[in-house]
Amino acid sequence: MMLLLDLGNTRLKWAIAAAGGWSARGAVAWEDDVPATLIQAWQGLAHPDRALGASVVDAARETQIEKLVADVFVRDTAWVRTPAEACGVRNAYAEPQRLGVDRFLSMVAARAAGHAPCVLAGIGTALTLDALSAEGQHLGGLIAPGPLLMQQSLLGATARVRTEHAGVIRDIADNTTDAVTSGCWQAVAALIERFTRHIAGQHTGAAPRLLLDGGDAAALLPLLDVPAELAADSVLRGLLVWADSHPLPASS
Repeated sequence: MMLLLDLGNTRLKWAIAAAGGWSARGAVAWEDDVPATLIQAWQGLAHPDRALGASVVDAARETQIEKLVADVFVRDTAWVRTPAEACGVRNAYAEPQRLGVDRFLSMVAARAAGHAPCVLAGIGTALTLDALSAEGQHLGGLIAPGPLLMQQSLLGATARVRTEHAGVIRDIADNTTDAVTSGCWQAVAALIERFTRHIAGQHTGAAPRLLLDGGDAAALLPLLDVPAELAADSVLRGLLVWADSHPLPASS
């Protein structure tokens, strides 16, 4: 039994992996009371044999989570750092550690599930796009603001573009609020479509699957004009594959 931790930009997701599935799981936003929320969720759970995490946040928050895991479960937390190659996936970056570990683990999960060749789109605070060949070669990717960050950036940088309420996504908007919302979400959808079509045009074998993950994936899915599917908990599932490939050393 393992505790898996996904420390993202907006929230922390966790799961207890047992018998090939999640026996418990949850999430907490960084803006909330993280220690209190996790302690309440974890109290009463059986102690995992191992704690494994992936993080794209600062060292201070990693340390905070390490202490919570140690206090509640009496376990040290091991952090996965992005390698050049692991679990059948080869990193395209010349400096492998500069690829976000969340992106690498999402590719690990996709390959292990038999989804390669594929395009992986992570739609959260940032939009991340990565292409993975059938052989497990990372072909590279793109990073852009996610739809909500794009809206916030636009509103923060303009004097006369203001919204009083949440907008509605439309093909063509007739008011500023809907225009801002629609423009940002459609821009993200268009970039995903363009990237996917480019990869498909360069690929000589089977057409790549488009997999969406992240907090805004479900909202974006119906906006796409290319076939796509949700692939939830990619980082957590990638951590599980990683753990199987990197077992703990036998105790003496």
